[in-house]
Amino acid sequence: MKKLLFLLLVLSLCLCTVFAASAYENEAFYQGAEKGEVINVFNWGEYISDTYEDGMLDVNREFEKLTGIKVNYVTFESNEDMYAKIKNGGASYDIVIPSDYMIERMVDENLLQTFDPTQLPNYHYIDSKYKNMYYDPDDTYSVPYNVGMVGLIYNTKMVDETPTSWKIMWDEKYAGKILMIDNPRDAFAIPQKILGYSFNSPDSKQLDDVAQMLIDQKPLLQGYVMDEVFNKMESGEAAMVPYYVGDYIIMKEINPDLAFVYPEEGVNIFVDAMCIPRTARNVDAALKYINFMLDPEIALTNAWYIGYASPNTSVLESEDYAEMAENQYLYPDDEHMPNVEYFHNLPQETLNQFSDLWNQIKMAGGTEKDVYIGFGVTGVAIVGYLVYKYVTKRRRAYWYDVSKS
Repeated sequence: MKKLLFLLLVLSLCLCTVFAASAYENEAFYQGAEKGEVINVFNWGEYISDTYEDGMLDVNREFEKLTGIKVNYVTFESNEDMYAKIKNGGASYDIVIPSDYMIERMVDENLLQTFDPTQLPNYHYIDSKYKNMYYDPDDTYSVPYNVGMVGLIYNTKMVDETPTSWKIMWDEKYAGKILMIDNPRDAFAIPQKILGYSFNSPDSKQLDDVAQMLIDQKPLLQGYVMDEVFNKMESGEAAMVPYYVGDYIIMKEINPDLAFVYPEEGVNIFVDAMCIPRTARNVDAALKYINFMLDPEIALTNAWYIGYASPNTSVLESEDYAEMAENQYLYPDDEHMPNVEYFHNLPQETLNQFSDLWNQIKMAGGTEKDVYIGFGVTGVAIVGYLVYKYVTKRRRAYWYDVSKS
């Protein structure tokens, strides 16, 4: 343990030296901000490096120092929550970072504005395989931010076997120890693959079949989770959960009993990308922010901190990232690549059915007593999450080192 701490200290000092000596590329591009200028950024929770501890960078503070533009940073938990906020016009954001299928939907509904990313000095760092994607074929609405896949995280001390199938989430011997991801597309995706359906099928009968599987599963669940998944899996409170591979790497740092698998039926692969909403008030600042996120130093610190695969070639070519570039969960080669499928936008009739069925699933089996219990659990969860937010800043810098072991 002392040797590990010493190595981490040395690494931390090295990183501090690297970042302190570095200068951001194309600094002239960031000049010209007016006094008091503000940019409003809407991103996923725990999805940006936000600390100077352990050799990391607080990305938003670095942007403020470089440009003089204040960053107003707000987070969301799911694409659907983000979409509702943008659609309803409750607030104006200059940058939003949705997933691929939601970008496609927002383009269809005229919620995003076009821009020319080729005019950004750092755009050349985006890997060509993440350009001209199905959700933005002309690269006029988005710039890739991170790439990931969904798999099954499980506790090796609580699960008897090495899972190979999503079906284990319906195994009654794990009743009360199973967590389900709390958003409809990811939750529906699991029984869809078990039943051999496409994620993007508009077939009404298939969706009914999937919803019934989720209703049948509900008595076995400990609960539905998003960000609170960290506390539950790291503490050993739950045995398994379908979640994002980048977050698994973070969790394993705290709980080495955790393991990960891509189930044989297939998984969702996704790209999250930076976009400018139609209602953005500061497009010039938004373009500067996107370019800054592509800077090699910023992209590298984000890749370390977040734990997701990077579409930025400067990250993949960095000697400091070489070990993680070989991680077969993040960057699987042909031998380790699971059966993958992207989510696509769906017809409005199908989206309406999704919403109705999801509401039915969440309400299934509820009682008045459950409501009161729910309030109590929510209160405890809020306190726990605040503690988690404090602790996570002190551990994110080390995820890559622990994941090697």
